[in-house]
Amino acid sequence: MSTKIVTARVGVPESFLLSTYLGHGGYSALRKALSMTPEDVHAEVMASGMLGRGGAGFEAGRKWSMLKQDPIRYLVVNGDESEPSTFKDHLLVENDPHQLIEGTLITAYAIGATRAFIYLRGEFALGLERVQTAINEAYAYGAIGANIFGSGFSIDLVLQPGAGAYICGEETALIESLEGKRGFPRIKPPYFPAVIGLYGAPTIVNNVETMSNVPWIITNGGKAFAALGKGRSTGTRLFALSGDVVKPGNYELEMTSKTFRELIYDPDLGGGLRDGRSVKAVIPGGVSAPWIGPDNLDLPLGQDEVAQAGSMLGSGSIIVLDDHSCAVRAVWRITKFFSRESCGQCTPCREGSGWIEKIMHRIELGSGTESDLDLLLDVCDNIAPGLTWPPQQTTICVLGPSIPSSVVSGIKMFRDEFMVHIKEEGCPFVH
Repeated sequence: MSTKIVTARVGVPESFLLSTYLGHGGYSALRKALSMTPEDVHAEVMASGMLGRGGAGFEAGRKWSMLKQDPIRYLVVNGDESEPSTFKDHLLVENDPHQLIEGTLITAYAIGATRAFIYLRGEFALGLERVQTAINEAYAYGAIGANIFGSGFSIDLVLQPGAGAYICGEETALIESLEGKRGFPRIKPPYFPAVIGLYGAPTIVNNVETMSNVPWIITNGGKAFAALGKGRSTGTRLFALSGDVVKPGNYELEMTSKTFRELIYDPDLGGGLRDGRSVKAVIPGGVSAPWIGPDNLDLPLGQDEVAQAGSMLGSGSIIVLDDHSCAVRAVWRITKFFSRESCGQCTPCREGSGWIEKIMHRIELGSGTESDLDLLLDVCDNIAPGLTWPPQQTTICVLGPSIPSSVVSGIKMFRDEFMVHIKEEGCPFVH
């Protein structure tokens, strides 16, 4: 039986209530952490080797080590889960908000934060309600506020709803939004959050799933977490499986223990494809990731394994396209999303995303020309020179250089479909 860490209480009746959480050992990890030195807590997270679960895959403990020593320090939890078909954090905030809060408090203690914030996507109405209720319960219980559990450690925790902008999932844009400004990413350097972050103070930004792992690490030890998985891919990972599968949903798996094929076809997981169809392509790490084909289905679900195949695990969103799916339509819809969500600060992203979306739209409608394919790749090359992965950076954040990945994947893998749209002036698949 696979280990469940962040979803251990998902499915338990009223799992979002303090009484339920306490009945399952809740806040014992915080009590343990407060009996340790901050340095020892940090050392356990370092020993775990846990990679951040937000998309970039940077080691959490190392990120904490980069925090500039300053009397004022902040911790910000990124719950602005806005990428299409990514819904794992949504599950955690609704079903186990106290786990998120406990992980946030332990992290705040470890890094010496003077205040902590949870920034949650505004559309998560139920999640916002449950997290705020949980925060109120935790204050009443003594887990937040002054002199927590008599330890001498004090901190306040603030919940801040966002306004539904995808760009605010980028940590510096999130910080701008949290300060009450428009969500424009900041230039790094100098605005590395660990040095110059929220209100100009050193700030650590971590993802919801990352924080939700921390209580288990402190309770069981960093080595126990590191014993799960393989290589740099330690612990478990929550995968949001969607697309043309029988059983879409969130699945927590020990990293590298399963392959894409097993996740998709295992009767206890994805259950195979609908109507007995076959896999055409998989988007392995959110819509900004390059696609992989059926020949890569036996790749383990690991950070480095997927990277070596030329893509990424990213946000943990795995989208399956079957052999009846239109690759052109999928690329168009992805580029339309990026065009709409571009903050407009950088010319390659602002202009290029719109141009690509317009070209893709006319190809999808059957009004494209063969030269449009070269034009698409030319525009993509101007946004991310070389069209390599990881992409070359021409903009302040990675939204712009992520746009070409689906276009390049689509043309490279399914050029014949693009040509059918162009020559036969329409889509061969039923809409």
